[in-house]
Amino acid sequence: MIRILSSIFILNLASAFCSGQDTDPLKYVNPFIGTDRMGHTYPGASVPFGMVQLSPDTDTLPYEVNGSYNRDVYKYCAGYQYADSTIVGFSHTHFSGTGHSDLGDILLMPTTGALQFNPGTSDAPEKGYRSLFSHTQEKASPGYYSVLLKDHDILAELTATTRTGVHRYTFNKGGEAHIILDMAHGIYNDADKNVWTFIRVENDTLITGYRQTSGWARTRTLYFAIAFSGPFTSYGFRDDSPARVYRGFWRRFDQKTNFPEAAGRNIRGHFDFPATPGEQITVRVALSPVSTAGAVANMISEAPRSDFDASRKQAEEMWRSELGKVSVTMMNEGQMTSFYTSLYHTFLSPTIYMDSDGSYRGLDQNIHKAEDFTNYTTFSLWDTYRALHPLFTILQQRSTSDMVNSMLAHYDQSVHKMLPVWSHHANENWCMIGYHAVPVIADAIVKNVAGFDYTRATEACITTARNGWYDGLNDYMEFGYVPDERTGSSVSVTLEYAYDDWCIAQIAGTEELRREFTDRSRNYLNLWDPATGFMRPRKADGSFRQEFDVLSTHGQGFIEGNAWNYSLYVPHDPDALIKLHGGNKRFTQHLDSLFTMYLPDSFFAETEDITREGIIGNYVHGNEPSHHVPYLYNYAGAPRKTHYCVRHIMDSKYLPAPDGLSGNDDCGQMSAWYIFSALGFYPVAPGSDRYDLGSPLVKEATLSLENGKTFTVSAVNQGPLNLYVKKAELNGTRLDRLYITHAEIMQGGRLVFYMGR
Repeated sequence: MIRILSSIFILNLASAFCSGQDTDPLKYVNPFIGTDRMGHTYPGASVPFGMVQLSPDTDTLPYEVNGSYNRDVYKYCAGYQYADSTIVGFSHTHFSGTGHSDLGDILLMPTTGALQFNPGTSDAPEKGYRSLFSHTQEKASPGYYSVLLKDHDILAELTATTRTGVHRYTFNKGGEAHIILDMAHGIYNDADKNVWTFIRVENDTLITGYRQTSGWARTRTLYFAIAFSGPFTSYGFRDDSPARVYRGFWRRFDQKTNFPEAAGRNIRGHFDFPATPGEQITVRVALSPVSTAGAVANMISEAPRSDFDASRKQAEEMWRSELGKVSVTMMNEGQMTSFYTSLYHTFLSPTIYMDSDGSYRGLDQNIHKAEDFTNYTTFSLWDTYRALHPLFTILQQRSTSDMVNSMLAHYDQSVHKMLPVWSHHANENWCMIGYHAVPVIADAIVKNVAGFDYTRATEACITTARNGWYDGLNDYMEFGYVPDERTGSSVSVTLEYAYDDWCIAQIAGTEELRREFTDRSRNYLNLWDPATGFMRPRKADGSFRQEFDVLSTHGQGFIEGNAWNYSLYVPHDPDALIKLHGGNKRFTQHLDSLFTMYLPDSFFAETEDITREGIIGNYVHGNEPSHHVPYLYNYAGAPRKTHYCVRHIMDSKYLPAPDGLSGNDDCGQMSAWYIFSALGFYPVAPGSDRYDLGSPLVKEATLSLENGKTFTVSAVNQGPLNLYVKKAELNGTRLDRLYITHAEIMQGGRLVFYMGR
């Protein structure tokens, strides 16, 4: 089904582009790219790094069934699936491209006719408030989304500011209209996820309230204010909370109809309007991590009037400004779409998490004030340290400084004295491994990003790396590796700690610290097994695990990868890795085998985020630990193989279609890989100032830097068959090396690749 839809999408895309390229980057962004089960992106409305990410949700599957994980729910990490035919409603918070989920807060759905409180099911939408829809009557562009809700004949349009979602509903047939407010709805819901919901009717156009949930973020509170463009004539609530013995004295009141307060674990509300044919109702929904008063203030600050078109224009201009930081020409329109949609995806997260006055809820659940920085959340650091944050050090330096300051605030508020691992909405969810705030901070320091305290940041990195209670760190510091008995991901954990430690060594303030963390960065050597030629789990007694399958991803000491992929994870010391393999020739042959061997389906059948489409040989582009691997050919003296591989990956794993991503976009990491590789260089080891050269896909690209300078990349003789770089020049001088530096980019100038076969 997805492939058929994608074919139709591509045909429509081709016909739309027959008139030639446009200079407006917004014309090349298609938010539907990656909205199938693999990409986990959403097509709704937001502004760059917006706290509100307003989007349709297409199903309401529970996280568990009969006490067990429901595998079908995985498709709905972003709330939307392109293959679906019904929409449940429009919620205001979403993750983009993650492999686990949360959020989906404050769902609104306009309806007509008989009032229905139940969302219904996809196979019987008429039994609930959900509606059928068609992609032919659906549009999405940066800052805007619209769809015709067929069952109710309502045109729903969405746009957003940083903290406010703006809806416009056109009731084509008129009649008795209802706007459903579903506080029970959420993404990755289980029976106990909602802790409490509260709604307060302030007057006949303003509603306030909050929702507390316990999901991926185990203690999360989100406040809201909803303003209607006209008065509702009646309203009511239904409480689907589990029955309680104690019900208090509220039971004396009829709380279902026109009672201005509702509280319970699963509240749904309705607000009724008599709509004439063609009448429009605009709804503004402002969010706050602090209070309902903060939500009202955010609305007044950002969307003071019910002017949908003004909010949409403002959102589009914000996107045009951000996307305009890179001006490109490419070989065809499909590549232009892939490029600008990827750039769009990289600016969706991390997300701003504070009120317009700087107030925010901290990790300690107290209210703090961001002084001289913008507070961010949604740090998917195991993914994004690799390419997304390095991209920000070029294009988003002010935001990079704010993000580092946000991480330091997290550290200050942490009872564990830890930098964030994977954090969102004032919570640490401890997802994935390593301490990858460290390479983000080290990368910013090495690249001289201003706006934060280097000494304080370095101290936070060191303290985090010495927290022995965390994930086998005591054993790591004692043995030089994490023993197999400690965790099922012992090899992956050790390798990632070693890289993070190398990053600390690059910013260490004393020779003693530099020596300590340089020594720790070589701990990967303790897991190298020369007998097999792979990194291998090792027990506390020093022996290697006996039963060992280099192709399996389960129970072999790795996470989201197998021994073939993870044994190449030494991004900070590729020359030593090559020596372990026996030199350039042997290492090149090893990489060739990785890209050409056949990996049977059985080795990834149980891995949710990997399918055959995401694999080249045994190289899995949909999982981040391998993202640097194509560039390792450079270090073995075989740059032509790097050229071939990166171009093949760009051509085959990034398609302008709903199923065009070969894995989760992971908060922009997959997209950032594409942006860098299309420009012709990539940060193999963030924490250094070096970008390794590949094979550009652009014909020309100009980066507008925040310091007022520009850096231009040109590809002479660019073409689909001209994959190979014959020579490269920087500012007119031929490069005798396979990399450029961050300083060379920031100084402005021109990098020219001369392409051939």
